[in-house]
Order: sequence, then C-alpha cells, then structure tokens
Amino acid sequence: MRYFFSTGEPSAEAVAILLAEQIRQLDPAAEFEGIGGQKMREAGFVLWRDNRGWASMGPLAAIPKIPKLLNAMLRTAFHIRATKPDLVVLVDFGVFNLRLANTLRRLHYAGPILDLFPPSTWLDNAEKARNVSEVSVPVPAFRHQFDFYRGLGLHVEFFGHPLTGQYRMRALRPPAPSDGGVVAMLPGSRSGELRRHLPVMAAAYQTLRARRPKLRGVFGAANDRGEQMIRDAVVREQLRDVTIVRGVEAAVAEADGAWVASGTATLECALLGVPCIAIYVIPPILIWYGRRMIRHRYITPPNLVLGREVMPELLQEQATPEALADALEAEMIQPARQYEEFVKMREALGPPDALQRCASYAVALARAS
Repeated sequence: MRYFFSTGEPSAEAVAILLAEQIRQLDPAAEFEGIGGQKMREAGFVLWRDNRGWASMGPLAAIPKIPKLLNAMLRTAFHIRATKPDLVVLVDFGVFNLRLANTLRRLHYAGPILDLFPPSTWLDNAEKARNVSEVSVPVPAFRHQFDFYRGLGLHVEFFGHPLTGQYRMRALRPPAPSDGGVVAMLPGSRSGELRRHLPVMAAAYQTLRARRPKLRGVFGAANDRGEQMIRDAVVREQLRDVTIVRGVEAAVAEADGAWVASGTATLECALLGVPCIAIYVIPPILIWYGRRMIRHRYITPPNLVLGREVMPELLQEQATPEALADALEAEMIQPARQYEEFVKMREALGPPDALQRCASYAVALARAS
C-alpha cells in the first residue's frame, strides 16, 4: 500500500521514519512518499516536497513564508487527491497540516488521514480539537491530550508516546568529577533557535569550564546548516575542548549533563536518563503572543507530562550564562534526583510498544480504505 507523510521539521521527520520502519514490518511492499528532508529520502521515501526552511519561531517569523507554504499546501492537496494514497499521515507542523487536511476534505478527498501530534497538544484549544477530529483521526502523543479530546466526546486514538520504546535508559551514573565532566549542548534545529541559543550556551560553557578546568563539551547538530552555524560559533567564541556530533543520542552518549532547547530533545534526554536544563529564548515581540497562547505553567515536555518542574526551565531573561551554569552544575552534583523523576516520566508516557501499536492501526486504516 501507499502512504503519504507530511512533516515540517527534523523531529517530525524522525518520527515519520520510525513509524515507516514499523509499517514495513507489517506491510513489506509499502511505498512511502511525502514532505520531508534528506533523512526521509535516505529512509526510502520519495520526496514530494523538501521542507528545508519551512519551520519558524512564532507567527511573525512565519509571515514571510506564508505564500510559499500556502502554495506548497495547495499543490500537495491536489497531488494527494490525484494519486489517492491508501493513508495520509500528518506529523506535527500543526497549522500547515491542519490546513492540508481541511483542504483535502473540501476537495472531497475521502481517504483516511492520521494526525500524529495534532495542533494544540498542550493548549487545550477545544475549537481546534474539534476541527482536527472532523477531518482526521487524531493520535496525540500524551495522555493529557487524549483525555482532553475524549472529554469533548471526540474520536481520538492513543497508543502512548512513539519514542518511549526507542531509547534505553542508561544506569544512574555517579556525579561528575568536581574539576571536569562532559556537557552536551543541544541548541535546536531552527535557524532562530540556533541564533539565540548558541551564544548563551557558549557563554555558559565557558562559565562552567572556569570552575571545572577539565570540562569537555559536545554540541549536537540536527542537520548540515545547524552544524555549520555551530562550527562558526565555536570559532567565534574560541571554545576549547568542544566537539560536534549529529543528533541527540550521540551528543549525550558520554554527557554528565546537558543544556537543551525545549522541545522533543528534552524528552529524548529524559528517556536516556541524562541530567538536563531546558532553555528557550524567543524574540521579545513574541512574548505577549506566547503568554496568551500557553495556558500551562510549563513548556518543557517532561514537566508537562508529570505536572511539576523536574527539569529546570530557564526562559528568556532567566537564561543567563551564570544561571545555566549554576543549574546544570547542581544536577551534575546530584544526578539521582532527576533520574528518579525521569523513571516516573517514562512510565507516564505509556507502553514501550506504542510505535508498533500505532503502526498496526495505520496499516489497518490503509487496508480498509
């Protein structure tokens, strides 16, 4: 059968690839097409559109991209209507994918649409939730959202978080040596995230290294563009004993702690059992919008899952080099506190076979179409 996946950024692409791998176990002749990047192409997808540069930080940054994205969305909708894949799978990238699903239904496309990580996952937006359920089958990653959809009487499926079974939690490590250790730095994948997070992470690393002369750093890059921006920052800030690797898992493999841009990477680090501090900085003009939209106390997935701050969040003006250094050093000295909370978080995310169960449901939908 044929499956069309629509993604907008690296974290969604990673989930798409994982789900496709599980679908192949059940449907060996499966064919995959979609919107994505190089990693999806390497995983066997035929790319209908490359999503490079599509993601943005906030609505204002998205405004200049609207004509391009609208054109891509409309072309994609007509393409799907013409080719009639057995299943359309939308992965994150909320506004674009919701508009795509709505447009497909207006074009009288009757095929099944699966929406993984639907819009307003943490915003409790009843209007959007109803819209998502009208045009697709929503499959939220978190029980909080499942309960919200179900509380509205909407059709919703829930299997647990698809990443839960993909990461093996390492054994609790002893505190790092007082004069050293390894710090991972994950500044994000979007250009705006890199521009805002790299300088403060570099300064925090230098601050912590002044206290721990044998400290080493590892930057995790999400793609070629990110790696180049990190290399430029390392040279510009004259950072010593720093390496650059690809991906979260490689970055934290030997880490005693990590500074991580809030998002999926914080969840991955928690699943791996790595002490973390979450950071996020947005343009000042977006602060009002963010406060209006976010109705929860926290923004970092591990904290949202457990309903308490198990991973310190240093946001905006709180994200100073000194504060980042202080917070991470405290976790490096006493790693057991976070580790115990991460064990609870893993349990709260659902069963380890969530991805396989989601794949089984996807194949069943495709076969029934």
